[in-house]
Amino acid sequence: MSSETLDVDARFVEVVRGMSRTAGEGGGTAPDRLPPERLLRLFDAQLGSRHLDLAARWMQARGRGYYTIGSSGHEGNVAVADALRPTDPALLHYRSGAFYLGRAAQVPGHDGLRDVLMGVAASAREPISGGRHKVFGHPALHVLPQTSTIASHLPRAVGVAFSIERAKKLGVATPWPTDAVAVCSFGDASVNHSTAVGALNAAMQATFQGLPMPVLFVCEDNGIGISVRTPKGWVEANYAHRPGLAYFAADGCDLADAVQVAGRAAAHVRRRRSPAFLHLRTVRLLGHAGSDVESAYRTPAEIRAELDHDPLLRTAQLVVDAGILTPEEVVATYEAKREQVRAIALEVLTHPTLTSRAEVVAPLQPGSDHRPAREDAVSAASPERRGEVFGGRLPEDEGPLTLAQSINRALADVLAGHREAIVLGEDVGRKGGVYGVTRGLATKVGRARVFDTLLDEQTILGLSLGAGVAGLLPIPEIQYLAYLHNAEDQLRGEAASLPFFANRQYLNPMVVRIASFAYQKGFGGHFHNDSSVAVLRDIPGLVIAVPARPDDAPAMLRTCVAAAQVEGRVCAFLEPIALYHTKDLHEEGDGQWLAPYREPDAWRQAEAPLGRGRTHGEGADLTIVSFGNGVHMSLRVAKRLEARGVRSRVLDLRWLAPLPVEDLLREANATGRVLVVDETRQTGGVGEGVVDALRRGRYAGSLTVVAGADSYVPLGDAANLVLVSEDEIEQAARDLVVAGDRGQAPNGVRTGTASPLAAPRP
Repeated sequence: MSSETLDVDARFVEVVRGMSRTAGEGGGTAPDRLPPERLLRLFDAQLGSRHLDLAARWMQARGRGYYTIGSSGHEGNVAVADALRPTDPALLHYRSGAFYLGRAAQVPGHDGLRDVLMGVAASAREPISGGRHKVFGHPALHVLPQTSTIASHLPRAVGVAFSIERAKKLGVATPWPTDAVAVCSFGDASVNHSTAVGALNAAMQATFQGLPMPVLFVCEDNGIGISVRTPKGWVEANYAHRPGLAYFAADGCDLADAVQVAGRAAAHVRRRRSPAFLHLRTVRLLGHAGSDVESAYRTPAEIRAELDHDPLLRTAQLVVDAGILTPEEVVATYEAKREQVRAIALEVLTHPTLTSRAEVVAPLQPGSDHRPAREDAVSAASPERRGEVFGGRLPEDEGPLTLAQSINRALADVLAGHREAIVLGEDVGRKGGVYGVTRGLATKVGRARVFDTLLDEQTILGLSLGAGVAGLLPIPEIQYLAYLHNAEDQLRGEAASLPFFANRQYLNPMVVRIASFAYQKGFGGHFHNDSSVAVLRDIPGLVIAVPARPDDAPAMLRTCVAAAQVEGRVCAFLEPIALYHTKDLHEEGDGQWLAPYREPDAWRQAEAPLGRGRTHGEGADLTIVSFGNGVHMSLRVAKRLEARGVRSRVLDLRWLAPLPVEDLLREANATGRVLVVDETRQTGGVGEGVVDALRRGRYAGSLTVVAGADSYVPLGDAANLVLVSEDEIEQAARDLVVAGDRGQAPNGVRTGTASPLAAPRP
């Protein structure tokens, strides 16, 4: 063991042996506040947490332990568990080990020590992640797993608290009692993170507006983040006097004080249904983690000062002062806990670990056995309910609709058929969305189900994350794709990772609608014409849908809703802004980009199955593969090519993840010439994935990619210099066909403006 470990461990025994009963300094009155049985139960959780840290380092030294960020010095957080009920949802900081053990002790039949040690050993039998990570989590304990979080779980915690109340209002059952409170713990360094600032702000503003928000924020303040010190007094100065946020401060090294103050904080949240900030002052012992050398940035005097505030020593003194145990009995209890933990550690080291890629990724790949249930989930509301929502005039009776109108009607149908569904985001309520896509929905189903949020994408997604685990079906809107990027970790690090780290025991279904891509007329600039989807494409398990046509969008939306509802999937629904109100395809007034709405019962046969494309045309000379705006441009080009004798077909991918590989290979091999039209970017664009899928599928024909430039989109006509154009598509298509006629097989990527047209095909 390291010298720091030996110092903490040996010092506890040495100091306790020298203890005697005292009066004053809290020792005389604390036993009256903490009955002996309760005091011993909490002390047991503290001792267990300390020995878990020691065992983790012992296991690591033998090459069989894989996580050494510990809770030593933070054991006072057991007081928070004691103040709450085991049915209160908890999202825990990685130093909340004593809280976890305290919660486990509240539920008969649970062994928190074994849970944690199995996580340290990456045991495949570990009850929450199945050996994928060491996390505090268990469904029966209502502890949602978090992974080395730096406050990224706080927006979800706010969402959980919000959803406890909103689900109650909507009559939707949650996994928790209606008077439950959400609790989340985090470190003092984390309060500076944008997710913490945003989550706390959202909770405070909700309270300011009179909305219930039963969340307890617990800041475990040890004064340092790895090696960076938090300015003394900063946390208190920042949060002691904030509107809508009750502030409670406790000495986390003094169990009696922590229990008393945590009890008051929890009672405040539960009774008033409003947020509280519990500032729990702690110390950090044993460094940041096993690999951390504290002496590199802390003086010996600073380290000794931390040891003097060891919470286990303070609790041991309470036990001795109360006459419950003698000092020697405390030492014996401490050593007995060591032996108990060591025995469990030796046992879990014999457990199997994950041994195949298939085992590791299984939680990210829901099986095909869910397909019948998914199709059932696509069924519509009753005719009576649809009549109520649509006011007597059903959308299938309206006539041809635009893309925006078809999505609007599909959202209304989802809301009519699923009372747990909610639509939320910036301007989605009263205004009906910047492009009118949610217009009228709040009037149809009520403002409790379609509502405006703060102008903060982290909050929008955090609310949705909490809603998903609470039993609601959130459909958040991100106003523009470029706005997603400042909150993207809420999808990557929280939403998509939860099934993985919870082994699908926790899921957060959602369908995130995002106004996306470029080609807007008269409304330019990067932030409103962003085509960067690379950040989404590599998120494991994320479904990415791109509806181009109004006859596809409703079916695709309902497929996403069903995948979310039945399989807990997280779906990104990217809506091409430039096609929202498009009516025509080839010439003005032809109305060929309009389509009638089909009633939901027609979708029970999965008209737009997950990961299946749609082919337009049967030409044998060329296959054009595209999505979004590229479909509209490619179909226009295909008609012009036909006039020159080139017969083509256009495959609309529809799904960027999972890609429709089967359809792609079939259509590619049908012509032997493939032109990929990718409106994103050359580097990291969708075209890269399409080309890779073709190569993996042993496609041997000709292949060319036309992609947007590696550039942001400028204002005005300059945008045309970096976006894919119809002329460029047509030129690439003709070059590909001409080269094929000459026995050549050009393969490459084109960007920029179109080159001079090749001679017409004979």
